[in-house]
Amino acid sequence: MSAPLEGVRVVDLTEGIAGAYATKLLADGGAEVVKVERPGGDWLRGWSASGATIAAGDDGALFQFLASSKTSVVVSLPGDADLLDSLLSSADIVVVGPGGAHDPHALRRDHPHAVVVSITPWGLDSPWADRPATDAVLQALAGAPMTRGSRARPPVAQGGQLVEWTSGMIAAIGALTARWRALSTGDGDLVDVSQLEAAILTTTMYSVTWASIAGTPMRPNRSRNLPAIHRTKDGYVGFMVVTGQQWLDFCALAEQPDWMDDESLIRFHVRASRSAELTAAIDAWAARHTTEEILDLADALRVPASPVGRGDTVVGFDHFVERHGFLANPRRGFTQPDVSYTLSAGAARRPFTQAPRLGEHNDRYRSAKPRLPEVSAVPRGQAAGRLPFEGLRVLDFTMNWAGPIVGNVLAMFGADVIHVESIQRPDALRFNTLRQIGEPGWWEWAPQYIGPNAGKRDLTVNMGSERGRELALRLVAHADVVIENYSPRVMDGWGMTYDKLRGVKDDIIYVRAPAYGLTGPWRDRGGYAQTMEMASGLAWMTGWPDEPPEIPNGPMDPTAGGHTLLALLLALEHRRRTGLGMHLESSMIFSALNIAAEQVIEYSAYGALLSREGNRSPYAAPQGAYRTSDRPPTGDLDRWMMISVATDGQWEALKGALGCPTWADDPALDTREGRRAAHDLLDNHLATWAAARTSDEAVATLAVAGVPAAPVLLQHEPARLEPLLARKFYESVERPITGGHLLQAYPARLASGPAMYNRTSAPLLGQHNTEILRDLLGLTDEQIKTLEADGVIGTEPDAGGRNRGMQ
Repeated sequence: MSAPLEGVRVVDLTEGIAGAYATKLLADGGAEVVKVERPGGDWLRGWSASGATIAAGDDGALFQFLASSKTSVVVSLPGDADLLDSLLSSADIVVVGPGGAHDPHALRRDHPHAVVVSITPWGLDSPWADRPATDAVLQALAGAPMTRGSRARPPVAQGGQLVEWTSGMIAAIGALTARWRALSTGDGDLVDVSQLEAAILTTTMYSVTWASIAGTPMRPNRSRNLPAIHRTKDGYVGFMVVTGQQWLDFCALAEQPDWMDDESLIRFHVRASRSAELTAAIDAWAARHTTEEILDLADALRVPASPVGRGDTVVGFDHFVERHGFLANPRRGFTQPDVSYTLSAGAARRPFTQAPRLGEHNDRYRSAKPRLPEVSAVPRGQAAGRLPFEGLRVLDFTMNWAGPIVGNVLAMFGADVIHVESIQRPDALRFNTLRQIGEPGWWEWAPQYIGPNAGKRDLTVNMGSERGRELALRLVAHADVVIENYSPRVMDGWGMTYDKLRGVKDDIIYVRAPAYGLTGPWRDRGGYAQTMEMASGLAWMTGWPDEPPEIPNGPMDPTAGGHTLLALLLALEHRRRTGLGMHLESSMIFSALNIAAEQVIEYSAYGALLSREGNRSPYAAPQGAYRTSDRPPTGDLDRWMMISVATDGQWEALKGALGCPTWADDPALDTREGRRAAHDLLDNHLATWAAARTSDEAVATLAVAGVPAAPVLLQHEPARLEPLLARKFYESVERPITGGHLLQAYPARLASGPAMYNRTSAPLLGQHNTEILRDLLGLTDEQIKTLEADGVIGTEPDAGGRNRGMQ
């Protein structure tokens, strides 16, 4: 048994969370990660979000989590230039972050065998390359804060440094994608990760695509879900009601029979217009019950619901206890999340080892024998021009967002991805349409279906019929990967077990990505991104301290999909080495626990309970959203800018940009701690300053001075941002029925290509039935016509035909 990346050397030249998480994910997969540090060490070594004292010679708990299983080498230039060059010359992957002394282009030039991964706020060679950024500023530019909260207060960013974590995840995916190609070409690559693009991918749901198809922008939706998160006798409980039936079931749960009789309340916008009335009634009902009582009844009625986790409670949830979702840090013993996936087929689990002390391994690497990277043994240029996953075929039995995004990224990088749905049960996102259901072709006007399914082919197969299941199994013989994200009982009910699939193709990789996993007390509980955000603690960190937590509303779909893709890349590497397929489980909830790790770590290590602070953050002060004088297209006085001062130097720059006002002269404000203590005062002054300017005027003044600041954009507005235009992040494509529209590229760009990531748009329902069944399975035109006549395949939804073709 061996870990999939055993023998792969990664040199980590970064500081902070993004690079550390990227290389942690690679270390968890078995790679040897050498953390190269300056003499003072990574600033994370001394970090605690709660301000806990880190003893001299010790390291912060977050650092110890992120640096598990790595080694540390201190390099002081120019004296240690030979040591650094030796490490870089032996590296398969090199990761570099913003603001460092290492130029990614130079590293790529000097070490052509290596995959060099760059993580920067805007992307390399961006017109904003010198502009500083923080997590909150990137979220503001992505547009998500303007979808969250009440108009009575400023738009609110998600707490917990979300973009740092997700851009690290994307960097790890980019590294393994480029390496997959390098193993066939002998050439390394340059992977250019834009954190702004990562923020757009993970915090908004194809809003620019929506606007480009609809011909009008999405309306700002600064309102809470309803029902949302509500206080109970002993905590909070949250709900995610999506369908009309779920609303009716919730009405029964909440003991509101009159609501069931009011058909208008099935529509969310009607519920939103009566928010005060409905929320008061739900709050009163929830307050009479414990969280467990409500969850038990919600499970019985199949209403998607979740406890609201936080740093001191989430580790005790029964599902996480039974599934061993948390374990002890190997050095300090505090609690940290386990990896988010379960491999098989002899792919060894790499046990966590202690995070290294600063410079602990200098002697090891000074005396080590020279090492040749794995790709150096491959003739260079052997497969030049090939996309990384060209030749890989994926059967994509997924729907909604978290599952389809896995195949979407694989298709961007060359895989043949066959999206399998049915006319009886089309992908649920097709119902989120711009047309009235019943109009001709209504199912093809769903931008949020089009976004994560671009680049695929589409096959409709009625899996409720014996003939449909036979077709699906025959297709397995022509696939490398099968992926599904239904509740566990669905594929099991169809007989699509791993044993059945590997009986057809013995090296198949079967990826199962249910909400809560294949086992455990929550196995059959209904799950959405929002329930993951509530259970994991992401919601606890989002919103205002005097109000219930806010549901972030969506980032766990693409984030869970990203973690599943990463696990699949590990499985592919294991198959490359051993010839073995595997059964791979990657559930949404365990991805969420990793992204939300800091609050569990902080509580278990220091007894400090992190919580929501509105737009404030332990990483930056002052930080807030301030109203400006201009108005959005709606005409409301609801335009805002985000200011986020992360360093003392940026504070000095802010003072200068404001004209050195006397209120900023207090020496206590020269430290982040002092500024946090005086945050109310600073907010008042900054709000007055911003109110006299438009958002563009205010941001221009501060950005030139070196202050992280940005307008808080509406969801469709990132399409006009200069760094995105320069990088051609939004690509123009054509599609039958819907015509021309914009699709977003992937935030990890490979220098070797593709030149265009969205070469085709999302397929029409059943668009490729004939070519797939004819070319892969050898069916005749007559056989295909019979299947269509019997409702086994088709190109239009057929809700009334669920029982046809069942024999």
